[in-house]
Amino acid sequence: MKNKLKRKKECAKEAGIPVQREVASRLTVAGMGDALATYFEARACQRSEATSCAGGNTTGAAMALAELCFDTLMEEGVKAKIALEAGVCTPAVEKIIEANTLLSGIGFESAGFAGAHAIHNGLTVLEECHHMYHGEKVAFGTLAQLVLENVPHEELEEIIMWCIEVGLPVTLEELGAGNVTDEQLMEVAKAASAEGDTLQNMPFTVTPESVFAAIKAADAYGRYYLGEE
Repeated sequence: MKNKLKRKKECAKEAGIPVQREVASRLTVAGMGDALATYFEARACQRSEATSCAGGNTTGAAMALAELCFDTLMEEGVKAKIALEAGVCTPAVEKIIEANTLLSGIGFESAGFAGAHAIHNGLTVLEECHHMYHGEKVAFGTLAQLVLENVPHEELEEIIMWCIEVGLPVTLEELGAGNVTDEQLMEVAKAASAEGDTLQNMPFTVTPESVFAAIKAADAYGRYYLGEE
């Protein structure tokens, strides 16, 4: 055991800063994936008049912070990722850290969760996804929520292209679940739709069948924009 730990330390030392850069970049991007859901889930909770995590209805202040979180991600996300990969901290990185922690944290506490996090919870039933970070699964859950809402094409395209640019997964393959069966995906949909989970905060009735269709469609859209179809 000691030899294994020693070898791991040696490998880390040999790899040096590039490994640290890669880890910092992926963790921050995963944080962006989690923060991405903040605005869209807040919007859904506001429309459905759902109870927030703090116990009340979504306030105007919560929506303003959620929207600022989203705008910061869109404006600074790619710049922050590139800077982190270069091993430097820039104003873009600092703004993304604020969005990932303060803005997203207050936003979800004061507004609530909806489809994106429920679908993340459903994805956890797949062992194939266990190596993925929370925010990476939430990002794909956000795409599926947008499909459920049937948002305008331009909005869906903007989010998919941004996810691709910063390196967030937009397909089941990128989540490690490219070979799962429809039966397995239905289990994901059922888990996401479980009583007491946050799909009930969507402003319309959601069923396991509609979640299954949204996951399949989100995967297809992701493959389309990646040029795989």
